[in-house]
Amino acid sequence: MSERMDSATEAFVTHRNLLFTVAYELLGSAADAEDVLQEAWLRWADVDLDTVRNQRAYLVQITTRQALSRLRTLGRRKESYVGPWLPEPLLTAPDVAEDVELADSVSMAMLLVLETLTPTERAVFVLREVFALEYDEIAEAVDKNQDAVRQIAHRARSHVAARRPRGLVTAAESRGAVEAFKHAVETGDLQNLLDLLAPDVVLLGDGGGVKQAVPRPVVGADKVGRLLSAGLPKLPGDVVVEPVQINGHPALIVRINGEIDDVVALRLDNGLITGLYVVRNPEKLSRVEQETPVTR
Repeated sequence: MSERMDSATEAFVTHRNLLFTVAYELLGSAADAEDVLQEAWLRWADVDLDTVRNQRAYLVQITTRQALSRLRTLGRRKESYVGPWLPEPLLTAPDVAEDVELADSVSMAMLLVLETLTPTERAVFVLREVFALEYDEIAEAVDKNQDAVRQIAHRARSHVAARRPRGLVTAAESRGAVEAFKHAVETGDLQNLLDLLAPDVVLLGDGGGVKQAVPRPVVGADKVGRLLSAGLPKLPGDVVVEPVQINGHPALIVRINGEIDDVVALRLDNGLITGLYVVRNPEKLSRVEQETPVTR
């Protein structure tokens, strides 16, 4: 019994970062992803390992089922959420950005695109496109037959392709945009800000009803530029804007008197900022003090 548990524990620990990443991409919440992993472990501990052909795929299937169940609960919570809901930002290691597909899949922009899919579409897309599971393995995870999974995958790919950022952005371009944005916001230079913003840029703020944030999306370069140029330079206290890696991409942490006030993530399209995601809800800022490992 002890030897079997040791083997089960070793397998789970080996794949834990992968399983967290799967759950996080399905949920957009690190706290909920951790809860899913606890539930997945309890089920994995009862499995007869001799019957498992592919431990990685089996663990991903268990995690996906638990995440889908949690996703329905999360959906109900979002319906009563105060103001726009944004994913929980993660401080990530620099090497995450080197895996372009992984970094794209965990980016704030992509997580918001995934929010527009149904739970099953989201699971099928993530398992196939990000983690390269076979269709039969995905079918087990989502309780569908393979033909249905293939159709769902095709539909989800088309949906995501129409909404994901247009054109590849290099890490250097992202860093340059973040540095330029940081300087423009710190100085309140409206013209420099407007030069960085796409005409149809959208700013979303998530305060969760706890911290003040824009109650609805702010759309358009002029409105967003004026809001930003009037904001940061006038904040009370000692304000420090720190460039960091959030969800595999350059972003900013704003500290006031040493305390994290918010995280600002950017979406870039063709060299311009098309999305600004400002997370102020304190309950969503616990994962930006130390790096969270994500992998695939």
